[in-house]
Amino acid sequence: MTYQAPIRDIAFALEAAAGLGRLEPLVEGLDQAMVEAVLEAAGELASGVLAPLNRIGDREGSRLENGKVVTPEGFAAAYRAFAEGGWNSLAADPAFGGQGLPKALELAVFEMINAANMAFALCPTLTQAAIEALQRHGTDRQKRLLLPRLISGEWTGTMHLTEPQAGSDLSAIRTMAEPDGRGGWRLNGQKIFITWGDHDLTPNIVHLILARTPDAPPGVRGLSLFVATRQEVGEDGALGAANAIRPASLEHKLGIHASPTCVMLYEGARAELVGELNQGLAHMFVMMNAARVAVGVQGVGVAEGAYQHALAYARERRQGRSPWSQDSSALIFDHPDVRRMLATMKAKIAAARAICFSAGVAADLARLAPSEEARRKADLRSQLLTPIAKAWSTDAGVEAASLGVQVHGGMGFIEETGAAQFYRDARIAPIYEGANGIQAMDLVGRKLSMQDGEAVADLIAEMRALVPGLDAGVGGLLGAGIDAVERASQGLARTGGPAALAGATAYLKLFGDVLGGALLCKGALAAAASDDPAWARDRAALARFYAEQVLTGAPALADAALAGDEALREVSF
Repeated sequence: MTYQAPIRDIAFALEAAAGLGRLEPLVEGLDQAMVEAVLEAAGELASGVLAPLNRIGDREGSRLENGKVVTPEGFAAAYRAFAEGGWNSLAADPAFGGQGLPKALELAVFEMINAANMAFALCPTLTQAAIEALQRHGTDRQKRLLLPRLISGEWTGTMHLTEPQAGSDLSAIRTMAEPDGRGGWRLNGQKIFITWGDHDLTPNIVHLILARTPDAPPGVRGLSLFVATRQEVGEDGALGAANAIRPASLEHKLGIHASPTCVMLYEGARAELVGELNQGLAHMFVMMNAARVAVGVQGVGVAEGAYQHALAYARERRQGRSPWSQDSSALIFDHPDVRRMLATMKAKIAAARAICFSAGVAADLARLAPSEEARRKADLRSQLLTPIAKAWSTDAGVEAASLGVQVHGGMGFIEETGAAQFYRDARIAPIYEGANGIQAMDLVGRKLSMQDGEAVADLIAEMRALVPGLDAGVGGLLGAGIDAVERASQGLARTGGPAALAGATAYLKLFGDVLGGALLCKGALAAAASDDPAWARDRAALARFYAEQVLTGAPALADAALAGDEALREVSF
């Protein structure tokens, strides 16, 4: 079974849930016809070029030969097709060759790329993040020499944070940058877990690296951001000698085997400072925040791939008697529990998609809205949604991939069916770009209190406004869920400290569950006003199923979020 891009679902989520239409007056040439054309073309690339390589990449994996990474068969040609199609340039600055389209549309395209081939998608995803960091903090020279080639896809980008002793705690970074006496720097040290740190897809790679300088203060205050390229770049843009930066080994991973995860060594590598000294973490956060929503979309994409795979199997496999059809050898699709699993996958994919696209539209409005107040409000919304989009969507991706294995039964545990790959690939996403527990702590520790709780209060009010338009059953469940979010938000804001952090993961799940339900209800209301009765019934049924199966748990999640840390501290280990 091969992936088929769900164009209608994606376009509907962009418009009805995320409100992409608000950007039409702000982005030249943006309209429904253009959005549909972009999605159709991206879907063809994903379905026709990338999806057929997904199993090949999983089986072959990338390998290290003679100090260089060799990618699986077909990946280099697929990347050329990706770059030549202009997919790297969608949301980039037109001044450097970008198309200037909304970030939300880029996220929609990358959902399809991830669904078709997550290991492949990781390479251009990090390039997008590198582009954003250099656009914001790069020097004029760095922008002139690097941005056009990153935006065109001629080169790719990476980010280097983690070291053996410094995972989430970046204060422990030891990689050292020393002045070279000519205005540049020399890097020495080692990084691990560097996604696509080396490969054979492009002639050059642009690495963004956190490092210390000799006189820097301790901790994260002493980190600076540097850029180093695999091949040195002359003032005319021509490639020069190889830089002293190389892959020492590749990690052996649970999944995403085609994505080379490198241990990288810097042995006097030439580098340039990006931005200001000792402001590296703040500068890198531009890249990390861009990557966090993109990783949320990875969760959506791999969940969609797993769902399509499981649905196709359920419509072919016969087993047992169905209480619905009374067929003695029924399709497993006609068994209520299998249907429940598939409906859970479909509903959570739709909810996660709507959350991530809403985060994208908020980020676009934070740049483009016509008034300062509108930009401020949109920025608050973007900040609030980022940890939810990243964590809730990637958890949903793992859940959907696990359910996909379960739908296959024992065959799901056998590699030949392909169901297991989705689960293995999905499992990294809750760890990437700040583990989901860190996202939850960020939501409770920083985002909850922004502007005295304005961001949370505004979103709660927006969700509440949907309730009167819904039928009593779904509206009652959504209203109770919103009440639970409000109760937990107020309680955690009062509590603070370790007790609030102990409830952070439950709070993020609660917020994501309810926000996802609200956006599905918003979509159902929009579909009801359309001229397609079948589509309206489908969206209404999806919102109702979600309300009955997910929103019913909201009050209990609020209780868990507010339980405090006493029992946690008293548990014996």
